[in-house]
Amino acid sequence: MLELKAGLTGTAETIVRETNTALAMGSGSLLVFATPAMVALMEQAACNAVADCFDDATTSVGTLLNLTHDAATAPGKKVTATATLVEVDGRRLVFEVTASDEDRQIGKGRHERFVINKEKFLAKLK
Repeated sequence: MLELKAGLTGTAETIVRETNTALAMGSGSLLVFATPAMVALMEQAACNAVADCFDDATTSVGTLLNLTHDAATAPGKKVTATATLVEVDGRRLVFEVTASDEDRQIGKGRHERFVINKEKFLAKLK
């Protein structure tokens, strides 16, 4: 297992398809990459950045996003999200996140996650 420390980086990629457009996801009326899809990709990148730091009983959950979606991306284009862990404060993890298509950066922001015990977390749902 790796140590949770600033500097860990993860990425995640997707292709813009009909299923992750604003029209399909209900976040708009256009066939462009949806903001909720970009958010999910950024969270996936953050998860990937710290995945090797957890044992089978531990994971992290997203708790805060503050981001901008600055440019539209057409169907067929590849989108890559990158997350860099910039702060570890106890169980709180803070990431700088970006998303870019093949031409330019399309979004950026900060994302926070909390380290949790899976069993204890799920027990609260019952």
